[in-house]
Amino acid sequence: MTATEPAAAAAGPPVRSLRPLAGVLAATAVSLTGTRISAIALPWFVLATTGSATMTGLVAFAEMAPYVLVKALTGPLVDRLGPRVVSWSTDAVSALAAGLVPLLHARGLLPFWLLLVMVAVIGAVRGPGDLAKSVMVPEAADRARVPLERATGLSGVTERLASTVGPAVGGGLVALVGPLAGLAVNAGTFALGSLLVALALPQGMGRPAVPAGAASPEESHQGGGYWQQFREGFGFLRTEPLLLTVIVMVGITNLLDAGFSTVLVPVWAKESGNGPAVIGLIGSVQGVTAVAGSLIAAALAHRLPRRTVFFVGFLVAGAPRFLVLALGAPMWAVVTVFAVGGFGSGFLNPILGAVLFERVPRHLLGRVHALGDSLAWAGIPLGGIVAGGAVTLVGLIPSLLTAGILYFATTTLTGLRPEWRDMDRLRGHASAAATERRGEPARS
Repeated sequence: MTATEPAAAAAGPPVRSLRPLAGVLAATAVSLTGTRISAIALPWFVLATTGSATMTGLVAFAEMAPYVLVKALTGPLVDRLGPRVVSWSTDAVSALAAGLVPLLHARGLLPFWLLLVMVAVIGAVRGPGDLAKSVMVPEAADRARVPLERATGLSGVTERLASTVGPAVGGGLVALVGPLAGLAVNAGTFALGSLLVALALPQGMGRPAVPAGAASPEESHQGGGYWQQFREGFGFLRTEPLLLTVIVMVGITNLLDAGFSTVLVPVWAKESGNGPAVIGLIGSVQGVTAVAGSLIAAALAHRLPRRTVFFVGFLVAGAPRFLVLALGAPMWAVVTVFAVGGFGSGFLNPILGAVLFERVPRHLLGRVHALGDSLAWAGIPLGGIVAGGAVTLVGLIPSLLTAGILYFATTTLTGLRPEWRDMDRLRGHASAAATERRGEPARS
């Protein structure tokens, strides 16, 4: 057995099963749908109760700063405990915290500082939960005997479906019932996601990964404390120029996207008189076309040139959204731009996921994935604050134009770096992951 053969051949179960992949995708779908609903309901709730773009950005910071920090630090724990237990337990805590927000507000017991605390708790536990579900994708692909790019493509479809259903439901709930209804639904989706991971996945799914040469997860962690394992993940990431380049580029675009979605779009909807329902409309249109793009990626991405598809996708999915709102275009033009952008964005995450899973050994996946995601997401907590401050200082239109120009420069100039040529180098290979297993006897 060579190191370049599919990991499923070396470590997969003797019988193909689609249940693990379906279970992970279902849990991901319900959790992300609730998060997308909350992404509309929470900013609108703050805007409606405070009237302040700056305070809206502060709430976004309170959620995303703990998300990024805790996610970065829990990678070794996911590798040690296994992603399954981390996923269901953190989703259960998220459900409790999210449910308390509308309950406390209804009783008049939710001052702004307490809202910040509750949102911070949700962000802190959501980070490890999202990480754990993502870490289970390559194992689920092994068990289903499907190409890695197809599994990440289906994961992208799931994310895009959540981005379609979530804004539609969120916008409708906020417009018809109020933002607190969206927050209550978010709590219910976290609870359902926790039950799916805890009860619906097959036995043995999501256990700690075992590196080659170790007889058990316990043996693989002997002599390696938390910080040593953390340094191992960081040390591996430093040896991967392509992954580091991706992190820098995505980190900048994530900062701009965070400011766009949490502050600039809600302020645009309010100042233009369109209201929260239009936020749901453009988010849903973008999500529908992103689902189409992700479905095509799931079917064909393993045959397409990754580098070209990746940068064309970013070109249509990024800067045009900012510019069409800044120029005061009619609604049909806004919807068209968001639709085209959604289609292009559907190809991005499947490619990024496949590149990551191909290049990182399974026993390091939690640590490296957590560090990579956290570094790429480091600007997200600041996005809302920066956007809110910019709107306060210079107004909405200059803020949209500046952000759009920065987005275009980031997603075009970065592509000139030589590291991007490595995107297809390990295509179709499981890399070091082929020599590892999850506590199962090696098969040759």
